[in-house]
Amino acid sequence: MTRVVVIGAGIAGLTTCLRLAAAGAQVTLLTKGIGGLQLSQGTVDIFGYAPHRVGCPLEAVGDVARDKPDHPYAVIGAEAVRTGAEFLRDAVGPDLLTGDVGSNHQLPTAVGAVRPTCLAQPSMIAGECRDGARFTIVGLRQLKDFPAALIAGNLARTVLDGGGRMSARHVVVDFPARDGEADSSGLVYARAFDDEGFRGRFAELVASLVTDGEVVGLPAVLGLNDRSAWRDLADRIGHPVFEIPLPPPSVPGMRLNETLTAAVKAARVRVVLGSRVTGVDAEPGRVRAVSIAAAGGPRKFAADAFVLAAGGFESGGLVLDSYGRVSETIFGLPLAGLPEAPDELVVGEFWGAEQPLFAVGVRVDERMRPLGADATPVYANLHAAGGVLAGAQRWSEKSGEGIALGSAVRAADAIVEESE
Repeated sequence: MTRVVVIGAGIAGLTTCLRLAAAGAQVTLLTKGIGGLQLSQGTVDIFGYAPHRVGCPLEAVGDVARDKPDHPYAVIGAEAVRTGAEFLRDAVGPDLLTGDVGSNHQLPTAVGAVRPTCLAQPSMIAGECRDGARFTIVGLRQLKDFPAALIAGNLARTVLDGGGRMSARHVVVDFPARDGEADSSGLVYARAFDDEGFRGRFAELVASLVTDGEVVGLPAVLGLNDRSAWRDLADRIGHPVFEIPLPPPSVPGMRLNETLTAAVKAARVRVVLGSRVTGVDAEPGRVRAVSIAAAGGPRKFAADAFVLAAGGFESGGLVLDSYGRVSETIFGLPLAGLPEAPDELVVGEFWGAEQPLFAVGVRVDERMRPLGADATPVYANLHAAGGVLAGAQRWSEKSGEGIALGSAVRAADAIVEESE
């Protein structure tokens, strides 16, 4: 049985573990924390902007793969992205992710913009921005991160692709999650909405404020553990409802993280939490083991193959020091996308040209093996997936989950193929 060590518990690492375990590999997951999914919107972005809103993300992936040879999609390819997104959707089930991998939803954000995303939680789908939609955005006075007036105002001003428009208004209700609490977090409300009695009282209040034909937009706090809470609330109000994700930490992101982590453990993946990799045991062309700090001395994990899914700058997989030097923190891999001068890593106009720093990372071949300056794999049994890959502007093009899932599939399938 092939032994694989996966480093990192974000969407790339967890998906890689699941796919390897499904193929019969013996998998160990090393992670220093609980992964970055809880900072996400709980949706799957494959490609959102090019530069305008994208309707068919896989077509955009194909265009990028053809036109930008340095982009990760050029080696991942649209079919691996489709396979990865469908694999994840099937793994977590229809109660958590829904949608056609070939098309984007157009859903409201917490500032009232329209955001293209491919797979979304079913509690968000009624918020599809289409011509003639009528929204009532309901704010909670005790939840400060959900500006209902701003959201409704911006949605009402939005001209949709093709020229259509929506109408939107807002109301704010005084409905504390806990008696006497004036400032509650989204997580506190999510736990409150897990309770049927709380939902019943809230629905009675909101139903009196909505008119015929309106769809009710609410902050994405409609239950943490009860996945049917949003549907129960809609039935009680008598109108469709939809969730709008808030700034992190994100309740939809927590739902996705908890479900994926449970699936990984159910697949008998060995999860070692709190394990920052501190050492690498390698011979020319091959990694033999990695080590983590432990009481009594380093603890070594040997394997036949390794997958680096530790993320990019946001998770410490890549770091930038005060001299403008960028480095990969575990294997010390060569990086691509570096400009000639460190002061060119960040351009001055934040909303203008693409930031070179965001595109820095590890360049890989089609089997997701990191490449050196001579374009050959640094280690034959080391693969990389997710945010550490070079060449993408994930934040602006909204491609993060698509790159993570496609590269996870490529890496896992390559390892399985090499073991046969």
